[in-house]
Amino acid sequence: MTAGFAVEDLPGFFVGRWGLRRGIVDDAGARLGGFEGEAVFSAEPDGLLVYRERGVLELGAHRGSAQRTLHYRVTGPGRASVFFDYGGFFHDLDLRSGRWCVEHPCRADSYRGEFVVVGADSWWQRWRVSGPAKAHTLTTDFERVG
Repeated sequence: MTAGFAVEDLPGFFVGRWGLRRGIVDDAGARLGGFEGEAVFSAEPDGLLVYRERGVLELGAHRGSAQRTLHYRVTGPGRASVFFDYGGFFHDLDLRSGRWCVEHPCRADSYRGEFVVVGADSWWQRWRVSGPAKAHTLTTDFERVG
């Protein structure tokens, strides 16, 4: 079990720009692709943090720009509920210990996530995906920019 850097103030920790690098590997550890770019967390009214990532995705022979947006609704000290841009619920997050594990069902597939805050300017997340349609791991490292 990896220990983490405790976060009580999610907006204070997340708001700003983050460089990110994501690796995508299959169950045998072979590289399937990656993503490199920047994520920005911005604070909105009513305890909402909006996460926007943009960058370049490599997946097999494909290489092109990609983006996604998530909404973090702060629910208490160190805690949030995370929603997809279209409004659907994704997962809960609790970083008061600096570490959080979560599951997200997606049709017949299962996403198991782990979040670890390394320090004031660094954190990572890992999603292990398994099921009939998908079998891979996505690991994303974040470093504060500026």
